[in-house]
Amino acid sequence: MNIPMESYEPAGDAGISAGPRSLVFVVEDEEDIARLISHNLQAAGFDVHSFVSGRSVVEEASREMPALFLLDVMLPGADGFELCRQIRQNPVLSSTPIIFLTAKTAEADRVKGLEMGGDDYITKPFSPREMVARVRSVLRGLRQPPAAPEVLHLGDLEIDASSMTVHVQGKTVLTTVREFRLLEYLAKHRSRVLTRDQLLDAVWKETPFVTPRSIDVYVRRLREKIEADPRHPKYLKTLRGIGYRFEAQK
Repeated sequence: MNIPMESYEPAGDAGISAGPRSLVFVVEDEEDIARLISHNLQAAGFDVHSFVSGRSVVEEASREMPALFLLDVMLPGADGFELCRQIRQNPVLSSTPIIFLTAKTAEADRVKGLEMGGDDYITKPFSPREMVARVRSVLRGLRQPPAAPEVLHLGDLEIDASSMTVHVQGKTVLTTVREFRLLEYLAKHRSRVLTRDQLLDAVWKETPFVTPRSIDVYVRRLREKIEADPRHPKYLKTLRGIGYRFEAQK
């Protein structure tokens, strides 16, 4: 799909700098779009490695450890969803943020991206300024130091805010940045009923594509990781028509 350059406004050097240079892996087979993305990310202070397919991405990422992946969904060969699956199954890369970039705008596609382990979803055509802001937003969530570093011990669940790690019965459970932030927020407000809108505001803030249905997807993914029986959860309880409650376990 060819998207004309004039569909975008240049991001320029406006906005907050990236700080210490972070490496972003961009996987986009449209040459003009890939060049535009790289130019704007570099202007914002990021280092960029571009790929036209997902063929060697996981192997190279295992060596270079990018801070974030920006994946086009419609790639030659294995698509962006499949590449996301490979990244999430790699123990070295499993927690690295992933933003999907695609012309697919249907809610079903956005939900699929979340279910595969994506952290954000940008649809084409997009503003480079917005794209850079969304990259920064996801990385801010990763870098943000906890206000009060602590380890929460709740039943057989351990949530370490300082290292952003989760353990179930002593075994490490790999989560994405958004999954961890959601679980941490629910656990810190345990026994309280939280609406989907409250969770959206607390964990996603300015990320516009996330919907109440997206919250359900994230909760389902967390249940699969921390619950012994995801269909009968003991931690993440649903209050139908309202939201969710983290039920503390002794």
